[in-house]
Amino acid sequence: MGKLQDRRRFLGAALSGVLAPALPACGGDGDSQSSPGSVPEAQITQAIAQVDTLAANLMSASGVPGMAVAVVRGNQTVYAKGFGRRLVTDPAPVDADTVFQLASVSKPIGATVVARQVGRGSIQWDTPVIKHLPWFALSDAETTEAVTVGDLYAHRSGLPDHAGDRLEDMGYDRREVLTRLRFLPLHPLRAVYEYTNFGMTAAAEAVATAAGIDWATLSEQAIYQPLGMARTSSRYADFAARDNRALGHVKVNGSWVQGMGTMPDAQSPAGGVSSSVNDMAKWLIMLLAKGEYAGQRIVDAAALAPALEQQMQSSPPVNGRPAGYYGYGFNVGTTELGLTSYNHSGAFAVGAATSFTAVPPLNLAIVTLTNGYPIGIPETLNAQFLDLVQYGAFRRDWSAIFTEAFAPLLVPEGRLVGQSPPASPLPARALSTYAGIYANDYYGPLQVAEQSGTLVMTLGARPLTLPLTHLDGDVFTFTLHNENATPGTISRAAFASDRVWLEYYDHEGLGVFTR
Repeated sequence: MGKLQDRRRFLGAALSGVLAPALPACGGDGDSQSSPGSVPEAQITQAIAQVDTLAANLMSASGVPGMAVAVVRGNQTVYAKGFGRRLVTDPAPVDADTVFQLASVSKPIGATVVARQVGRGSIQWDTPVIKHLPWFALSDAETTEAVTVGDLYAHRSGLPDHAGDRLEDMGYDRREVLTRLRFLPLHPLRAVYEYTNFGMTAAAEAVATAAGIDWATLSEQAIYQPLGMARTSSRYADFAARDNRALGHVKVNGSWVQGMGTMPDAQSPAGGVSSSVNDMAKWLIMLLAKGEYAGQRIVDAAALAPALEQQMQSSPPVNGRPAGYYGYGFNVGTTELGLTSYNHSGAFAVGAATSFTAVPPLNLAIVTLTNGYPIGIPETLNAQFLDLVQYGAFRRDWSAIFTEAFAPLLVPEGRLVGQSPPASPLPARALSTYAGIYANDYYGPLQVAEQSGTLVMTLGARPLTLPLTHLDGDVFTFTLHNENATPGTISRAAFASDRVWLEYYDHEGLGVFTR
């Protein structure tokens, strides 16, 4: 449980701790420090000129099939380029218009959609979610009444880490996942940072309901269309219909192959945006200009400001590195020079890794999108670039730092991983004694049946059918592979007289199904 929580929290915190400065902002290491904004112009220009080399080196070292990068200075895109292939088995190249799935970079984009609605007065960051979603409930009545749009956008609702994600893997739609959050245990409201895709999605649903339209249409009308982001969407079907799109990849036996893909519509506000670096550059220009683009006011600056302020501590201080902080949909911190910065990363274990960093005092931002699973490539490129911007040289081995940081994300789950089965297992009872329907409020019913001399269990909305392999006595095992279950994941299924405990589905302590 601990390793899994660390892995998910890391993906969730989207590197706020890693990207926070590892050294104090004021001297002490022999380097002369610049004050905010005093980075030489020529040094920034030189850093931009080296992006080609940074990208080529990372592509070569990692073998990741495709990548696209854009850099924004003030109100201009000063660099936008694609590298490699959209699909490893097809020579079609990535360019600056190639559309990638953004994963959790969707969160800050969605936060600007919310800020636009806040500026228009249809909702506020401190509006209780149940004002617009009267059906929404959490397991504590007081929290249900009090939890706000901002609380959910800052991951301080009290919901457990990655609440609802496994329901999505089981095929439940957005409304069904959000409805089932009421069965989860809670931390006290505003006391603990726990990253939740579906918590944020609930807040976005409240915003869309207040606007009288669905979230994807609201995002189009509020942000994508006014900015001319014609290749950006919050619907999976739009991504799937693009001719020029990058497909996700994973590594199998040392080689990059196409991944199984993911359709994240259920959590679209938190992970379902697709875009190109040319489009993302327009959004970054607006972000640096505090809501303005091409002379037009897109988002009210006062409504956007709280999203870009420290709302919740996301990681504690470690080894001299200061605490990480989250705003509303953004990691918020400072660079080593003490410059304010915003960033977010996104990752799908089935084949996406994305990241952006904006440094408003320098009027500078970079976004890197890749079609490989998360091994730290976009974060490394962005960190290397910002080292060159601020210091003219690398200050850290960012590739090693991020490779180590991301490694836990891809580790298979389950206590039996790497273990040998018992040499002399106890026999199972007659398989018919295990058969039946087992109930679980959160996950829904589980059917266990005997088929051709083996046990098979079926659960979820899709539904998911998994064969059970006998391990020892009343304990069986099953394997699964999806966005939250990396290859090699193995789970125990332990039967008792009237119940079965499923290790993999015990993430929030709700893994018991009762017959």
